[in-house]
Amino acid sequence: MRRWLCAALLLGSLASTGCILPMYSANPSRRAEQLVNTSEDLRLMLQEWERFWQIDQPSHMTPYRVHGGVI
Repeated sequence: MRRWLCAALLLGSLASTGCILPMYSANPSRRAEQLVNTSEDLRLMLQEWERFWQIDQPSHMTPYRVHGGVI
């Protein structure tokens, strides 16, 4: 029983990453659209991560006056 459970978990994790089942379409134009959407999602995730840790604002330790917020 344990062997079947481990095999099912392994196959499930491989299928979700595109190793067994293809993650993207075989049609070149559809695949390009899917890749653009994926890269856009990753870019937005990076911006959200910076916003969460509050590193998307300029430093207030500069010798110049920096507003740093929404005007």
